[in-house]
Amino acid sequence: MSEKSGQKKQYIVDTARGVFVEKGYKNVTMKDIVDACGISRGGLYLYFSSTQELFLEVLGSEGAETGETGEMEELFGGDAFPSDILALFLKEQKKELLRRKNNLTMAVYEYFFAHKVPKKDNPLKKKFDMAVRIVEKLIEAGVENGEFYCEDAKGAARNIMYVLEGLKIASQTRGITEETVDREILYIMQGLIIETEE
Repeated sequence: MSEKSGQKKQYIVDTARGVFVEKGYKNVTMKDIVDACGISRGGLYLYFSSTQELFLEVLGSEGAETGETGEMEELFGGDAFPSDILALFLKEQKKELLRRKNNLTMAVYEYFFAHKVPKKDNPLKKKFDMAVRIVEKLIEAGVENGEFYCEDAKGAARNIMYVLEGLKIASQTRGITEETVDREILYIMQGLIIETEE
């Protein structure tokens, strides 16, 4: 693919993201994408054959752009303490949970309710599993240096990610407050951090 062709494809993906944010997944048609991009139907079909294919490309570019797990892995090699890295991760999750606009969450859930995606191909499962592995490594490092107490790092990491997933659903369906998110994050941290006596 030429550079110009790659730029056009990325333009379509970026524009389609906005359409999916606004309309969800199930209500978007290829005509909506054509209209939003200001291109011909044939021009769109050169790159994508369906809204499903385009949505999966949007999801793939979302994961590459956020890079949250990559940033966390980079911090492992630095001087940051595991508790600081976990706090940073939870802070980023909080921002995502409270951001109701420019958010693909509803479209993502609509897509996965509409399509049976094999577990091995499911980008949400891959992202969840990667986050669990990283949080697990953080907990293990925190236990090793005496910051955390945890007998089952993998179970605790899974539990943290399920709590965050539940909060994500709540934020989209009934709304949640910053205080609610703070309370749940505090509960997560209190469950791990060893209190030192002064």
